[in-house]
Amino acid sequence: MKKIFTTGILLLVSAITALAQNGIVIFQTDFGTKDGAVSAMKGVASSVDASLKLYDLTHDIPAYNIWEAAYRLDQTVIYWPAGTVFVSVVDPGVGTTRKSVVVKTKSGHYIVTPDNGTLTLIAQSLGIDSIREIDEVNNRRKNSGASYTFHGRDVYAYTAARLAAKKISFEQVGAIVNSPVVSIAFQKASLQDNQLKGTIAILDIQYGNIWTNIHQDYWKAFQKITHKKNELIVEIYHQQKQVYKGNMPFENTFGAVAVGKPLAYLNSLMNLSIALNQGSFAQQFKVQAGNDWTLTLTWAQ
Repeated sequence: MKKIFTTGILLLVSAITALAQNGIVIFQTDFGTKDGAVSAMKGVASSVDASLKLYDLTHDIPAYNIWEAAYRLDQTVIYWPAGTVFVSVVDPGVGTTRKSVVVKTKSGHYIVTPDNGTLTLIAQSLGIDSIREIDEVNNRRKNSGASYTFHGRDVYAYTAARLAAKKISFEQVGAIVNSPVVSIAFQKASLQDNQLKGTIAILDIQYGNIWTNIHQDYWKAFQKITHKKNELIVEIYHQQKQVYKGNMPFENTFGAVAVGKPLAYLNSLMNLSIALNQGSFAQQFKVQAGNDWTLTLTWAQ
């Protein structure tokens, strides 16, 4: 019995340790890298603890684009070890009454960010264990109180570094928040009446491919109603106004269609996507991405 009890305690300690902060901080912003803003944030983190490992997710989020910040977090967080601390600063409301928070996900990751919609997708995919509002009296860079427009440096990078370096516990971030995170409305993937629907979540920027939020599970269910057909009718809408309608096959590789021809495929995240072989679908058909860009798919007769 004693051995079983001891083993249980060790397993519990191991599980807690696995979820603890691990000294890694990942930065995401819409700042770009043309000036010193990102470097200043990393400088603040290094000043807290020079042994921290600092990495970039991206700093090329389009200015003020909270939806894309939400997507890039959702795309990336799960691939980092539990205990990693993420800083996401796309903050058009900087200095206003929006909350500055640290979220612990059910996967054991931490995200330091304004609560402005940035956590929309993570809340659904990984789930939120708890939320704490940053106490800026204790978790703000010294002598920065007069600055209202660079919370990324003065509050978020500083708090994230202290958390990652275990200079503060999650409980010391600030008071617990009992309300849900701010969420951006969007079309969730659905299959109804032989029609597959979803959101154009993001563009594969380098190639102009259209990435949706329709996971392969929905796609497999949709395939079962094809009766061996392989020609799709794809309709794309912006703010409920149709901007594209066309037919294309579903294929596993781009080379299965002629150069310049459209196809549907599963991308690296196993979500349904639309492309032109060796061309930019987004550019040719003036399609963008975001919570107000949707699409529907049906099988051609």
